[in-house]
Amino acid sequence: MGGFDLVFRAPRVITAGGEVARCIGVRDGRIAAIEPLDSGLDGDTVVQLGADEVLLPGLVDTHVHVNEPGRTEWEGFETATRAAAAGGVTTILDMPLNSIPPTVNAAALETKKKAAIGKCHVDVGFWGGAVPGNIGELRLLHDAGVFGFKCFLLHSGVEEFPHLSATEMEEYLQVLRTYDALMIVHAEDSAAIGRAPSAHGEQYDTFLTSRPRGAENVAIAQVIEAARWTGARVHILHLSSSDAVPMLSSARRDRVRITVETCPHYLCFEAETIPDGATQFKCCPPIREAANQALLWKALGDGHVDCVVSDHSPCTAELKRFDTGDFGVAWGGISSLQLGLPAMWTEARTRGHTLVDVVRWMAERPAEIAGLRMKGRIALGCHGDFCVLAPDEGFVVDAATLHHRNPVTPYAGRSLAGVVRSTWLRGHRLDGYEPRGRFLTRGEA
Repeated sequence: MGGFDLVFRAPRVITAGGEVARCIGVRDGRIAAIEPLDSGLDGDTVVQLGADEVLLPGLVDTHVHVNEPGRTEWEGFETATRAAAAGGVTTILDMPLNSIPPTVNAAALETKKKAAIGKCHVDVGFWGGAVPGNIGELRLLHDAGVFGFKCFLLHSGVEEFPHLSATEMEEYLQVLRTYDALMIVHAEDSAAIGRAPSAHGEQYDTFLTSRPRGAENVAIAQVIEAARWTGARVHILHLSSSDAVPMLSSARRDRVRITVETCPHYLCFEAETIPDGATQFKCCPPIREAANQALLWKALGDGHVDCVVSDHSPCTAELKRFDTGDFGVAWGGISSLQLGLPAMWTEARTRGHTLVDVVRWMAERPAEIAGLRMKGRIALGCHGDFCVLAPDEGFVVDAATLHHRNPVTPYAGRSLAGVVRSTWLRGHRLDGYEPRGRFLTRGEA
């Protein structure tokens, strides 16, 4: 059992079987041994965790907008992946927008990869985009290793990534079904949003009214029926409406191949407490009321919502329009990649959930849904990706100290529990200076 590159001796380790005391041995970047704590495993590097520390698998965030190239002033691979590493995230999947060009053909995917070379502090994979007119590009992107395809059912917010109609979505799903590719959907109905009052001014209530739950519910119903009819795999992005949970659960009972995610901001913030003009809280779909949040937590705890990912969608401070506080014109997106774990742990533990639950939501299930077989678990053969967390240590969020490019986040000033003391990728400690991340492709990760 000798010859390990790295050994953790940890009184507390989160595995699929629960929290246990173990020695973990890593060789050639993979977990090669999981033994009792007193087994005496030894290696080139031995890390003895303290009684106040817990060893988690590296988190997997499958919903990140890196924005490079084209809008690198909003974010970028270097800053986004450094923030991920600081937050215990060892794998991200990059969304096909808001970069220019968007990842809607194989040439654009290569452009994005070239922009990322030598900049990634964690492992990075890519989603492709499904937009009007690119149905012939989908198989080429699939063969190039994207993890699936994203579409919108309403305006995406950027002109270069137009949305599909419900009829077009069905047509695309029929094609994707032939090679079992996954479609991930921003599900808000364009017609329902078009009929809602327009967003304007500083009051959050006005913005909330402009993105009603009904628009989300209608779109999700359309996705369910399209998936039922075509047999394709679909995934609902950033669920904010608890109203949709019963029909999602019903669809799964009917064996419709559908999964669903939500995000920390829907589980941590309530519409009633968002101050006037606080556009750092603007996202689409929006943060909703406390009663809705409570039902989302129940759905997550009951297994009706699969996973929690960041939807990290940053921009410059100017685009948040703090000068006017106008929710109608500010960019909609939450910056939170570095803070997802402590934000979720802070709220989860007050509701009786454990770190085993948090790991399932933020590591195991995102990896499973995306097909990242070697990620998200502390198990033999998996990548040696780890997060060392001090769950009882607290801190107050200072936006200026975060690693993402622009110091804008709704978590600023918030007290959180859970400090990430170190992050490890394939057995190497990430220091924020030497980029160790690799590109991941579907089927090889």
